[in-house]
Amino acid sequence: MMRHLTHIARYVKLSGTAEEAESLAYIRRVMDGYGYDTTLIEHDAYISLPGTARVMAGNTELKAITHSMSQSSPPDGVTGRLVYVGDGGEADFAGKDVRGCIVLAEGIATPPVALRASRAGAVGQLHISPHEHLHEMCLSPVWGNPSDQTAANLPTTVACTVSDVDGGALREALERGESPAVTLFAEVDTGWRKTPILVADLPADPAAADEPFILFSGHHDTWYHGVMDNGTANITMMEVARLCAQSRDAWRRGLRLCFWSGHSHGRYSSSAFYADTHWDELERRCAVHVNIDSVGAAGASILSEAPTAIELTALAADVIEKQSGQALRAKRIGRGGDESFWGIGIPAMFMAFSEQAPGKVKLRHALGWWWHTPGDLLDKIDPENLARDARIYLEIVDRLLTDEVLPIDHDAQIAALRAELDKLGGTAAHGIPLDTLDAAAATVLKALSRARAGWPADRVNCAMIRLSRAIVPLDYTRGDRFTHDAAMPLPAWPVLDPLRRLAAAMTGTDESKLLAVSARQARNRVAHALREATAALAE
Repeated sequence: MMRHLTHIARYVKLSGTAEEAESLAYIRRVMDGYGYDTTLIEHDAYISLPGTARVMAGNTELKAITHSMSQSSPPDGVTGRLVYVGDGGEADFAGKDVRGCIVLAEGIATPPVALRASRAGAVGQLHISPHEHLHEMCLSPVWGNPSDQTAANLPTTVACTVSDVDGGALREALERGESPAVTLFAEVDTGWRKTPILVADLPADPAAADEPFILFSGHHDTWYHGVMDNGTANITMMEVARLCAQSRDAWRRGLRLCFWSGHSHGRYSSSAFYADTHWDELERRCAVHVNIDSVGAAGASILSEAPTAIELTALAADVIEKQSGQALRAKRIGRGGDESFWGIGIPAMFMAFSEQAPGKVKLRHALGWWWHTPGDLLDKIDPENLARDARIYLEIVDRLLTDEVLPIDHDAQIAALRAELDKLGGTAAHGIPLDTLDAAAATVLKALSRARAGWPADRVNCAMIRLSRAIVPLDYTRGDRFTHDAAMPLPAWPVLDPLRRLAAAMTGTDESKLLAVSARQARNRVAHALREATAALAE
């Protein structure tokens, strides 16, 4: 693994560039040698590559970076009144007129802050890093390539990040009642370009055209050399593929690996494109998606935070404890990574994986100060941690390939749905019946128990995949199976949000009557999904 990693660590793998293609060609040669059938897909992607940036505070030039999907500034920069917005949440923007201003926000740049700043009419946004290191980010709230329906949500601001010291000085100046003159300069290369997806396939039975398969994926593009993020993941994918292939005779499902581009610079453009263009095949055949990101780092001692869908938590917990002795804490997967397959209804596990112990500065994913910086180099990798993480992924993928019955715990998932329904407060929300939904969920659990007790394994597996198609979109999307929700935080079971808003409203008000319209639609969506789940388990 370290030999392969040392090779691809030489490349700066920006999406759609020659160096990315050269690194991917090396991986393809290795995968061909392991007996996999490889295909290279090239597709149009909306990619944004940050260039140079600087921030002028009065006559002082501050070290800065700009971000993917930021607007480029005019040659003389963007100047505006500086307005402090704290962490950049909805409440932080409330009551502030930031039209034509530059907002000053705490923390690493994110899509939600970019969207709020753009909608509020700001011309720029300046982020204060939590420390001296400046972290590259993609600011687009659009999941995948923008469409005619979503392009208007792309950022309209010029965005930069400065260090905690420099940003803190600006904040303190505002607190003293001063009005520091700030100008942002940024160059960003944004537009459509060809990007690659490497697909490596190995079926369990070459003669079975429609056999189920496990999707094992990770992004290949990087910020800078990106050895941890995501070189170690790519090498782990290769090693797991090599070792699993040696026990192919025991496989009950095929294995497909996808190495994505456009993760860092296109907001998951490749995985979203693949989901859209292979929707039918994925819907019919893909049983589980295993995602991998940022493994094997020096100091990465925490494995108990690995994000996993409820229905796969038992599998993850069993393997992680066996391989590391750590107990997995149930942690929901956030809306990120290349988790582009929830709408299709594919259960997913993992994203960012092994983490650093808590320190003074809590970084996103706790992946080390070098995350998304030029410091993400080979010296940040611990070979023992890399082997440890690879053993966990190896056992996870091996079990998904070889277990007689897929280790998907739909009982826990449906129990979680019933718990969410119970939070809505009884049998009805403003006259919309909810007890029938709970009864339908209970019926699914009973049918699932009967199926597991009396059906042959192949029939159970087919039913569980169909069950996933009905329930997973409720758990992780707003309910449309054919589009991608925005790259913004979502609560558990977001399909229930209209019912939640109605339950919290005052009865008999105009507001409650408006909310009831979307709440009825949400209830119907859940009822239909539960009916589909029951049909999948029909005798």
